[in-house]
Amino acid sequence: MKSSPLTPLVCIPLPTGAVRPRGWLYRQLRLQADGLSGHLDQCWPDVADSAWIGGAAEGWERGPYWLDGMVPLAFVLNDASLIARVSRWIDIILEQQHDDGWLGPRRDASDARRRSLDPWPVFVLLKALSQFQEATGDRRVIPAMLRFLRRLDALLDEQPLFDWGRYRWADLVVSLHWLYDRTSESWLLDLAEKAQRQGFDWRAHFEQFPYPSRQRREDIYPPAPLPGCTFRLDMASHVVNNAMAIKTSGVWYRQSGDPRDRDAVWQAIETLDAFHGQVNGVFSGDEHLAGLNPSQGTELCAVVEYQYSLETLISILGDPRLADRLERITFNALPAAFAPDMWSHQYVQQVNQIRCAILEDNIYTNNRADANTFGLEPNYGCCTANMHQGWPKFVTHLWMRTSGDGLAAVSYTPCELTMTAGGRMVRLTVETDYPFDESVRIVVESRAAARFPLLLRFPGWAVGATLSIDGRRETVHPGTFHRVERVWDGAVTIDLHLPMRVAVTRRPSGSAAIEYGPLVFALPIGETWQRIVPDAQGRYAAGERLRPGCPPDIADRLGDWEVLPTTPWNYGLELDAAQPERSVRIVHHPVGERPFSPEGAPVAAYAHGRRIPTWGEEHGAAGPPPAPVHVDTSLEVVRLIPYGCTNLRIAEFPLLESGSTTLQDNGTP
Repeated sequence: MKSSPLTPLVCIPLPTGAVRPRGWLYRQLRLQADGLSGHLDQCWPDVADSAWIGGAAEGWERGPYWLDGMVPLAFVLNDASLIARVSRWIDIILEQQHDDGWLGPRRDASDARRRSLDPWPVFVLLKALSQFQEATGDRRVIPAMLRFLRRLDALLDEQPLFDWGRYRWADLVVSLHWLYDRTSESWLLDLAEKAQRQGFDWRAHFEQFPYPSRQRREDIYPPAPLPGCTFRLDMASHVVNNAMAIKTSGVWYRQSGDPRDRDAVWQAIETLDAFHGQVNGVFSGDEHLAGLNPSQGTELCAVVEYQYSLETLISILGDPRLADRLERITFNALPAAFAPDMWSHQYVQQVNQIRCAILEDNIYTNNRADANTFGLEPNYGCCTANMHQGWPKFVTHLWMRTSGDGLAAVSYTPCELTMTAGGRMVRLTVETDYPFDESVRIVVESRAAARFPLLLRFPGWAVGATLSIDGRRETVHPGTFHRVERVWDGAVTIDLHLPMRVAVTRRPSGSAAIEYGPLVFALPIGETWQRIVPDAQGRYAAGERLRPGCPPDIADRLGDWEVLPTTPWNYGLELDAAQPERSVRIVHHPVGERPFSPEGAPVAAYAHGRRIPTWGEEHGAAGPPPAPVHVDTSLEVVRLIPYGCTNLRIAEFPLLESGSTTLQDNGTP
């Protein structure tokens, strides 16, 4: 058999729906399905009346975005209603494929700016179609994808990639490689090479990075269109383009085999961290790259696209550091962008977020006044359409297949899967409250003896981690995949202990963040939620833009909200940087129905802090954390909770210039 010209995947993602969530993770996805995500196709015109299914509403990226997240959500939950609804979309799109192979509307008639035959939205659709095919085995899907790609191949000779598609070409190549792995049709790789030639050179971009600081409005809108663009907008500094770009060199490495492409992945991540990185695992961009200030925002689309970039790269490179970063984003930045009930979301979140309000005088590079409010479609509707993929794609990538017909653990959230390994049917369950607890139990059940490897990831922070298999200890090392190769017969119990230690991370301003395993701690600010009503021009109440006939009880839930502070926020901390565990006390609580909520936080940290009266607001946001300061205000015990559990918060703290103190077991000085 002829070998593939593509570099083999180190870890092969499992079919959509093969991994099923359990425990708190199941409840989180159920919240999503029962919240905003699960009702958009009933009440939001841009999905409910999408031109992709014959309606008159938006016919560009929003329908495919919704489908790209809802297909995996439907199948990982095995939800019959959701499966029927996404299947209806797939049926209509496939049945209405044009004679020349084009999929979907030829032009978005709802926006005069759109060009005909813009391939970018179809790049997103191809990802949704591939997931649907994996979950169902639908025989229509691959031929339809191939017919479209034949049309695209010819089109790109006449009309090269432009605008968003030029910067997001790797999303097309992901689907081309997926198809090649299943069909071995060599012209697909020729098309991938054509897209790479026409696309933006992200590797060169990060080698000569032009954005070392916050972008200015005059930089974002150059005096003339840039190469490959039909309008004035600096797309290379756009936060979502950069989040997608993180995977680009790695995706192309599969085809080029060039080690420089493989290494460029890390240059992209490290460059964005150095100049724009935030402690929640993402980088700033509101909506263009915005520097290191923790009061700058990060767009929700960038959060979920960074997750997808990492999931894609883990399969290509198999590097456990990528999984560490994936967990940091998933357990912190992702839940923080949603209301605890997942009926509303933000366009941008801030690491230091002291209010979510309509602010005409704001700190953002290029966002509207309502960008950090919670609602149906604050600022712009792209995140409303695209936010759904975060949790379900994370579930899909919890486990992957590896060489030797084995399985690799990417993250240890509670889940289950049943599939073949070592030629036998194997059931695997993960029982844990991780990341809120250090203990993980994996049960591997095989009715007949089967030899295959199990690769167990030990996070880089898990110093002192232990592993035992049916009570027998094995030596493990943090920052690695530990390989267990054996005959699995009957039920085998694997116990992992992943010690979470308090770590104090110094931030570029001289301030500090408190980390605990994959979690970041934050000061929860007291809050009151206030419904937004339209202003005189009808602005800032997108929740009013609902489809006629939307049930009143759902319409009421789909409101828009300001979240205003009710308690002080300007605290500095007294910490022992050398031995932070001496000045921070951890307390665990049972994991409830909504672990990502201020009242449901399963773990808390207590430290000493003092108010800093001189630390105030700038443009309605917290000013930059001051350098180490000395204040004479009262010493208080400050309660902190995981970042993802907060709506208003401070997560990057000034350090106080006073002697560190030790907390007693009861949390008092």
